Amino acid sequence: MTEDLTKLICKDLPKGTPALTPGEIEADLGQLHPDWQAVGDRLTRRFAVKGYPAAHMLANAAAFLAEREGHHPDISFGWGWCEVTWWTHTVGGLSVNDFICAAKLDALVAG
Repeated sequence: MTEDLTKLICKDLPKGTPALTPGEIEADLGQLHPDWQAVGDRLTRRFAVKGYPAAHMLANAAAFLAEREGHHPDISFGWGWCEVTWWTHTVGGLSVNDFICAAKLDALVAG
């Protein structure tokens, strides 16, 4: 059984820590909203929202979550959309931290 990603906390991953394997990425994607896409070394979701203020609020919520977890994504937004992209520089790809943050953002948006 896979552990609930929303219950985990991001950990420091020193340089040299291996990135997730394709099988691990696929398993973790199964716990996320289907709009998340793992392409190359990035995990991205584009959220559709109503208007600019909602996009700005979602970007702020993602930034707040990132600061709390100590794991920071790229965030971009405009009228009606907000895009969040996670990856882990020190591992040169995707780590469990990326999926933890994506799952917590999903829970925040759904709640």
